[in-house]
Parts: sequence; C-alpha cells; structure tokens
Amino acid sequence: MSPHRGFGVAGALAPDIVRELAQAAEAAGYATFWANDTPDGDGLAALRAAADVTERIGLGVGVIPLDRRTPAAIAARIAELQLPDDRLTVGIGSGSAPGGLARVREGAVALAGLTRARVAIGALGPRMVALAGEVADGVLLNWLTPSYAEGSVAATRGAAAGAGRPTPFVAGYVRVALGDPARHRLAAEAARYEGYPAYAAHFARMGADAMATTVTADEPAAIGPALAAYAAFDETVVRAIAAEEMAAAYLALLHAAAPRI
Repeated sequence: MSPHRGFGVAGALAPDIVRELAQAAEAAGYATFWANDTPDGDGLAALRAAADVTERIGLGVGVIPLDRRTPAAIAARIAELQLPDDRLTVGIGSGSAPGGLARVREGAVALAGLTRARVAIGALGPRMVALAGEVADGVLLNWLTPSYAEGSVAATRGAAAGAGRPTPFVAGYVRVALGDPARHRLAAEAARYEGYPAYAAHFARMGADAMATTVTADEPAAIGPALAAYAAFDETVVRAIAAEEMAAAYLALLHAAAPRI
C-alpha cells in the first residue's frame, strides 16, 4: 500500500490562502494538511483557518518548540481555537535551549495528558528519533534523503518495540519545488538551514547537503515519481515551496503532487 500524503505550508501564510489550499487538499485526496509553527506564524491559528473549510482531512502543526511554549500553553491554545482534536496532530520540538532531550520527553508525556490530539516529536538526531518511539504517538522527520529515511523509520519503530509501546506513525516532510523560481527559493532555504549547527550536524551524519533531501521538478509529472522514493514513511508531507506567496502558485504544486489513488 502506498503511504498517505500530506500537504504543508508555513503558518505565516495568509489565512485566505490557507483556507483555499486546505479545501483543495481535502478534495484532491490528501490525508493531512500541515502548517509550520514559526516565529512569525502561529501554526495552530493557521489550522483553525483550515478547519473552517474542511470536514475530514487530518490537521497537523510541525513543530512547536518547547523552549518557547509549555505543554499547558499549547493545550490552552488548542482549546481557545476550538481545534478539532480528533483529527489534530501536534508536533513538538526541543527548540534551541540546552536540555532539549529531557524537555521533549517531559513535554510529550505532559501534552498527551492535556489533549486528545496525537503528539508527534520532531526529530533529527538518533537520540530524538528513539525518544519519539519511546514516548510519543509518532515522529515527524525532516530534511532526509530516502535512504537515510529508512534507517530513521526503523529506529523509531525499534525504540517503540523495545519500550513495549504501539507502533508509532512516521511522517516525513519533503520540501518540493516546481519550476526555477521556486527552486531558487528552496535553495535559499536549504542554505539557511545548513547554517544552523544542529542541522549542519544532521547533514554531516547523512553525508548529504540539504538540497539532496528535496524534490525539484520542471514538469508536474516528475514530482510523483520522485516522492515515491520516500515509501518508508507512513505519510509523506509535501512541504510546499512556491515561487510566490499566491494561491495559484501553491495550487499548481498541490495538484502536481496529489496522491494518485
């Protein structure tokens, strides 16, 4: 069976565009719609916009750093926004402050007791990948080559089995760009991530640069076969990089990457 497919955007995207894309993603057969939580964009608020115009599609935020928001604050925000927690996945991460592993372990357990939403841990390194299997409902992986993804998936499931826990779901962000202008934006983002120490270490572990983990295409028909290489994931999330912050640019990519059922 082919893995499910999700569609992801930045939480800072205009709410009217988020609504249009979420509705289109549900109609196109995507399993989930994701919004990144960023310093300038509230991912949960973006999901409120998406929930307003959808009925079935899963909603995911990835990831909320726990050095900036506590589990209690996250749960309160979910309640304030009246998000449908029966179709919500909350991705959490360590942030940049010291003690990230312990903070995420404690935070995942605490958040699971405060909401019915699924809790996923955003993970790069092997210890965080294992922690996701040990304490969370799932893991959200990011910036991986297809071959390295297979090892991370196996490590997550192995950690869950070792802890006597149910098999976690594994979602993976894959940044996707269609056409040269979008490719240039993606290359700039890749270079920015390569400048962060944690990500630089991650790329060094893989022996690959950031662009090697992405999908770029000049023709829409080339995107589907390229995404098929990520079959190790339970769900491949198309993290859309559009040429411009306009609905039409995102919709072109959404339809090009749509699951073929």
